[in-house]
Order: sequence, then C-alpha cells, then structure tokens
Amino acid sequence: MERYGQYRDRASGIAPFFPIPSPATSPLWLPWHLILFSLRVPLLATAWIIWLTLIQFLPAGSPLRKANQWCLLGIPGVWWVDIQIDGVRRGSIYKRFERMPRGGCVVAAGWTTPLDVLYLAAIFDPIFTQSYADGKLVRPLTQESALAACLDITNPLTLLTGHEPLTTLSDLLAKNPSRVIVVFPEGTPSNGRAILRLTPSLASAGEETRVYPVSVRYSPMDIATPIPGWLEVLRFIWRLNSSQSHTIRVRVGGAITAGSRPVFTNNGLGDGGADSGATTTARQAAADRASLATSDSSPATTPNRTPRRGGFESNYFDTLQRSPEQQAVDARPGGDDARAAGVELEQGEQRMLDEVADNLARLGRVKRVDLGVEEKEKFVQAWKGGNRRGKR
Repeated sequence: MERYGQYRDRASGIAPFFPIPSPATSPLWLPWHLILFSLRVPLLATAWIIWLTLIQFLPAGSPLRKANQWCLLGIPGVWWVDIQIDGVRRGSIYKRFERMPRGGCVVAAGWTTPLDVLYLAAIFDPIFTQSYADGKLVRPLTQESALAACLDITNPLTLLTGHEPLTTLSDLLAKNPSRVIVVFPEGTPSNGRAILRLTPSLASAGEETRVYPVSVRYSPMDIATPIPGWLEVLRFIWRLNSSQSHTIRVRVGGAITAGSRPVFTNNGLGDGGADSGATTTARQAAADRASLATSDSSPATTPNRTPRRGGFESNYFDTLQRSPEQQAVDARPGGDDARAAGVELEQGEQRMLDEVADNLARLGRVKRVDLGVEEKEKFVQAWKGGNRRGKR
C-alpha cells in the first residue's frame, strides 16, 4: 500500500480512498453466507423491480414509496438504525422532530456507499444531486442515477431520457419548495474514515437556505465503495447480502446558513447529550467568538499553534508545526476548498462550507483531510493500473 502513500493526508496519515476489507471469518461460515445471499438477492431484485415499474411513479412522500425503500434496506439485513439529532436528548427525538430536515432545506450528507442513497430516500424521499469540484452548479439525479453515481457508472435509463441540466440549489429549491434536496458535498465517495475537501456546490443554496449536516455510518464498514466500477458493484452486492446484518448510525446536525452559525450540544458530539437550550448555545457562541478574537488579535503569541480542522480530538500529527509554504497558502483569501476548486467564494459562503465540513467530521467522529475529487481520480487510475500490473 505504500506505493499509494501520496494519496494519504499529509497531516494525519489517513487514507480515505482505500477499500475496507471484510471482517475476518472462519471458512466454516461460508455455507451460511451463501444461503443468506441466495435467499436475499431474489427478494431484493423483486423489490427493486416493483420500484422501477410502479412505486417510483407515485407522488413524492407517499407511504408506499417509503415502505418500498425500507424493504430495500431490510431485505439485506439493515435492521437497526441508531439516529440522534444534535441538541436533543436520547430517547426524545419524537418530541423535537421539528429539528429534522424538512421541505425547502438542503441535507449535506457524507458519501460512502449506495446505502446512503437508500436510507436518505427512506427518511426524506428527497431530490438527489451530483456535485462537481469545478463549480457551484449541481445536477439533479433520480434515485437510480444516484445509486449509479456511488460507483461512478452510468445509469442505463439515462440513455433514453438524457441527463438533467446543471442548475443551482436555489433554483432547484424554488422549483421544488416542498422537497428536501440531498447534496453529497464531497463530490465522490470515500471509505468513511475522513471528510474529503468539499466542492463549492453548497454555496449556490442561498444565504437563508438551511443546510443540515447528516453523518451516516455503518457497521461493518466493508460496504463502503471508494473504488468505482462494475466489479465493485458485484463485491458490494455480495458483502451486503451475505453478511448477517448491518447497523446504521445516523447523526443529524443543526441547521447552518451562510449568515449564521450552527447550534451545538453540550457534549459537542451529538451523541445523546442533554438539550442545550438557548443559554448553552449563546455561551458556546460567545466562547467561539472569543477564541477567534484571541487568535486574530495576538498571532505572535502562538506562532506554532495549528487550528483543528474538525471537532474530533486531535492526535500527534495535528500538533506538528506547518511548513512556511503551507502557512502562506492558508493565509490567502478564499479558503482551501475554494482554491482547490478554482472558484471564488464570498466570506459567508466559505464559512458555511467550513462549518458543514467541521460538523460532518464531528458527527462522524472522523477528521477532515486535504484530499478531494482530483486526488480521488488520480488514485483510481493508479489503483487500477497497479492491479493490472499485479495480474501479469
């Protein structure tokens, strides 16, 4: 794996593009896995055919649409979902359901596997979009196209209907005021071990649009699909349907807009802490402002201090002093994500992107890395080229 060392994050050493192997099991369990696979695949194919031929044409939000999505999740063994809303006490979600995303808002979700699409469809019945690293525009996707995008393959149905034109999130919301819009701001799937550099697509949502960070994690994580291709489709289907079960851990963050700051919980992790309330929110916001003011007013007193990119605890690599070249790059206006994409962003837009990325990292208990779509494309080329050489 060291020949792919340039695709690790330099600060933390995290490799977000490597596929995750399945948990080690005894060969004696192989017949049981084969039985599970042979029983589940026909049922899953039947549920998918029903969706394609009938259910998808029903009005958005209808009970039959959501029931079909839950069947697509339950048949492969996804039976347990642990969901928490930032700032809501565990077990009290039904009392504070107004904090969940609803029509007219944007969900910014992490992207690791096609199950992301199925779960978000079962909860929100949203409009999916594809983000690009070179601009703010997004492309609306059907659920089938969103599943295909997880593995970077072409949905055969688009050969007949064609692709949707590029648009902004604000225009998409104006045309669909009652729908939730799902954005995968990383622009490409990862293995779930880090949050990639965000694309600038969220900047097109408008200043008053509420953006909800949503982290979806799985156990085991071998169903992540960072490598694209039809061969990975077969591996994903095998790993999903031959395993005993998979659990989902969902964390929903507070709403973020380009002109406001998000609401955090007492414990800072969104994992069942007490309801923060206005006092805790104001206190934490004041602490954030004081911290920013201190760092801006006295830079000479802490020259070697490196700010944490995420909300999770820092490790040894985060304490290393950054090189003068990197410090000079960070001092330029526009932020890391905007410079990498070559897109000019306003201060409020860049702050919103940073807050979304920080919240996704905090909710998912991972770190942000300075790797994105461009590095993923180079890694895939190197990975497939290395595999071909290995077979010779």
